[in-house]
Amino acid sequence: MQAHPDSPGEAASGLHRSLKARHLTMIAIGGSIGTGLFVASGATVSQAGPGGALAAYVLIGLMVYFLMTSLGELAAYMPVAGSFSTYGAKYVDEGFGFALGWNYWYNWAVTIAVELAAAQLVMRYWFPDVPGVYWSALFLGLMFLLNWISVKGFGEAEYWFALIKVVTVIIFIAVGLAMIFGILKGGAQQSWSNFTVGDAPFVGGLPAMIGVAMIAGFSFQGTELIGVAAGESENPHETIPRAVKQVFWRILLFYVLAIFLIGVLIPYTDPSLLKTDVGDIGVSPFTLVFRHAGLAFAAGLMNAVILTAVLSAGNSGMYASTRMLYNLATEGRAPKCFAQLSKSGVPRNALYITTAVGALCFLTSLFGNQTVYLWLLNTSGMTGFIAWLGIAISHYRFRKGFIAQGHSLDELPYKSKFFPFGPIFAFVLCLVITLGQNYQAFLANRIDWVGVAATYIGIPLFAALWFGYRWKHKSRIVPYAEMDFPHETAVDRR
Repeated sequence: MQAHPDSPGEAASGLHRSLKARHLTMIAIGGSIGTGLFVASGATVSQAGPGGALAAYVLIGLMVYFLMTSLGELAAYMPVAGSFSTYGAKYVDEGFGFALGWNYWYNWAVTIAVELAAAQLVMRYWFPDVPGVYWSALFLGLMFLLNWISVKGFGEAEYWFALIKVVTVIIFIAVGLAMIFGILKGGAQQSWSNFTVGDAPFVGGLPAMIGVAMIAGFSFQGTELIGVAAGESENPHETIPRAVKQVFWRILLFYVLAIFLIGVLIPYTDPSLLKTDVGDIGVSPFTLVFRHAGLAFAAGLMNAVILTAVLSAGNSGMYASTRMLYNLATEGRAPKCFAQLSKSGVPRNALYITTAVGALCFLTSLFGNQTVYLWLLNTSGMTGFIAWLGIAISHYRFRKGFIAQGHSLDELPYKSKFFPFGPIFAFVLCLVITLGQNYQAFLANRIDWVGVAATYIGIPLFAALWFGYRWKHKSRIVPYAEMDFPHETAVDRR
């Protein structure tokens, strides 16, 4: 099977366009539903109250939607596996794209390690006496195998993982609404009192909302995967716009409505909501609501769902980091050996090194103190926001250059309706969240420099990659007049 000739920049690369519309839709959905919603959402309600948590998720959800419309415009026009790394190089600066690519690869490689550690905690619920490292080895092997076979293997696994999560959220919303309207027990007697108890609906003021906004931001990370998957999707000029248009409703349904129901049905003062340990399934707000409704099997059900969320994140992480490393290699920004493809179109050398790095990062959590592991974790957390900033900057400059060279917006398969407000709003809010992740460290009598370094180390690392590349290769900001736009667009080829 040859690469589909439907995309400028990817036709000759050898990647197989095996991801169908249903795969791409579920990849986009799966990227935005994980342990952040199933477990950490309870902590956001307890910290900022039901109103504060809801407002924070609405604001961050709006930012993510704007980002996805920006990415959708870029990816539908130029669907490549390198996604925003390639866009950053073409429309901002080659060094900027280089730094974006390596940071994103590192982000997901470390995420694999994080999910392997989380899988141990989840499996302890059913098998408390089995050493957790066995489960991590098993799941690492499973993720590797799904990605090694073909892109379709990854796509099918992600489709079913995401489907389980989506069905769970829909059932949760149905049960929650039934409780509120008195159809099921556990909700009717409380009415709307949880929105007025104590300091509700807003608790802790603006500082609490900023903290919750950061948690919400991390929860939404992964939605940008549709940009990476675009390089291997069928008819990207049709499937990508469709997936992007659904982002708004996913955010509204899966996050905003779910947070609203949690706030209505569980008082923010409930001590269980303060906990965010993925291994303690009893504290998941989903579990608590199901139990209030009289569903005795809630804990076991949610444990299984959270396991699928963990495996989904690890599976997606392996795919995203492998494709990013492959693309860096094809563009000369990584060793050429990582650009080699198997007969089934999988960059297996890139997969091998990504799996090895994920496993090594995981091992740092097992031996000695966990300082190294925590630093790796903090560094990877920052890179997700840097990727979002890169998307906003790349789209803004892409559109400006596109118009400056005399192109018509009618040439674009998908147009972001919110330009220039969308990318500017997303950039500013994302920058505030990035810089404010550990603002408390600066408010103390003595600045916690160790905490500051652990939180913000991703920024100087990104800058070192960017400016190191610029210094070595003498790259510069690409002028609008010199930007490279394919002469034949996806629309021309229809």
